[in-house]
Amino acid sequence: MKRFKSPKQAQQFLSAHDPIHQHSYPCRHLMTAAESRAYRTNASENRKQETCVRMAA
Repeated sequence: MKRFKSPKQAQQFLSAHDPIHQHSYPCRHLMTAAESRAYRTNASENRKQETCVRMAA
């Protein structure tokens, strides 16, 4: 509950944050280091593209 004024605010943040976190950090213990880096780079590029499209619209 740090920095959240109510449990509802904490739940709203976590419900939005979890899918993003799961997309950016898959089961790394099942991947090699090179695969993990490539996955994170690809996810980062996708996120940048989506954010730029949303900002432009």
